[in-house]
Amino acid sequence: MFLSPEIILKAYTRGIFPMSDSFEDPFIYWVDPQIRGIINLDEFKISKSLRKTLKKKNYIIKINKNFDKVINLCAKNTNREKTWINKQIISNYTKLFQIGKAKSVECYYKDKLAGGLYGIIIGSIFCGESMFSIEKDASKISLVYLAAHLKEGGFKFIDTQFYSEHLKQFGTKKIIRNDFKELLYNNNKAVKYFPENISNDILNYFK
Repeated sequence: MFLSPEIILKAYTRGIFPMSDSFEDPFIYWVDPQIRGIINLDEFKISKSLRKTLKKKNYIIKINKNFDKVINLCAKNTNREKTWINKQIISNYTKLFQIGKAKSVECYYKDKLAGGLYGIIIGSIFCGESMFSIEKDASKISLVYLAAHLKEGGFKFIDTQFYSEHLKQFGTKKIIRNDFKELLYNNNKAVKYFPENISNDILNYFK
């Protein structure tokens, strides 16, 4: 199947998302997990060690400044055996970025892009797509800043698509398919603005 931004957005409102078998594979398939992950932003957690790293402020965070490089580095993530992000996905999510539906969080270290993530906004939910990290903790820092920007904008949830032990440390919980679709239905119509700046120090957003 071939994608368009309209098809992707409609799919997200139904709780499904596209993946591919490899970067070179021209086709996609739709995924509708029985068990997926969700973060309630009011319950977002930061470990003590990550708090210490954030206090050092060795990284610079930028929003929506280099979406193209972020999604391509996510596709080339060397921490995975293969990627599910193909050229068709890159092309269409870039179009979604151009119309304001997709967003990127970028973490820079010594003026170089060291980590980041991207995803799509559906109502008051941020649907996380992928992240990458070149320097230590860069993707984790990106996720914390994402949560702060979302809280600033009045968002309620981060959809992590799949549940994992890695994401559990941030407060990710398992949610079954039907419960997720109910949550999606109750939150996909609210129009929220994703702010490119936050008004407080990063740790003030979290307990």
